[in-house]
Amino acid sequence: MTGQDLREARRKKGWTQEESAEKLGVTQAYLSMLERGRRAMPYTLARRAVETLDAPPTALPLRASASETPVESEKLSLQLTALGYPGFAHLRARTRRNPAEVLLTALNAADLDSRVTEGLPWLALAYPEMDWDWMVQNAKLLDRQNRLGFVATLASQLASKSADSRRAGRLREYVGVLERSRLVKEDTLCQDSLTEAERKWLRSNRPAEAAHWNLLTDMQAENLPHATL
Repeated sequence: MTGQDLREARRKKGWTQEESAEKLGVTQAYLSMLERGRRAMPYTLARRAVETLDAPPTALPLRASASETPVESEKLSLQLTALGYPGFAHLRARTRRNPAEVLLTALNAADLDSRVTEGLPWLALAYPEMDWDWMVQNAKLLDRQNRLGFVATLASQLASKSADSRRAGRLREYVGVLERSRLVKEDTLCQDSLTEAERKWLRSNRPAEAAHWNLLTDMQAENLPHATL
């Protein structure tokens, strides 16, 4: 959360600096320095501010680098639920993470439940204002730029079909950025345990977008459940 994020969330809430400082447990002078960027936002205070001021989850602090620790499908299902994904509406989850972290963590998984991977284009579509620069940088470090590029491509297609030019333009911008670092090696979309027979079939039957990003997957935008917001 930047100082500008903090100030905008406070003003949207209709609170003065004094009111916000009291609710956050800090002094008005310290809050003022945070809003002006004269103090770095502590992680715990940023999380508290997002919850207290009802700021979007994109304002939640990001780690300096993406984690390579595997995350199970069940945990990612809860994280998607907390961010509003309707595909797991039957679950109950309240603790939110920054959607950029959730997306990149999922894309770095070797194997995920297909219901989770189907929710990833929705995540990119729902939060086009997430920190794409952070995601692109860390996707490159993890060699996951093809997976991210493919998901962003599907999300941009969904945005175009809904005539949402703002979202579509934002997503296409980063598809173009990822295009410049597209890898030639073959990969899957979080399904590394595919058999050789399955891989052979997908090489011949995958959609054009998957072939372009060198991914073995049959996922297409028009077949995604919950493809609209």
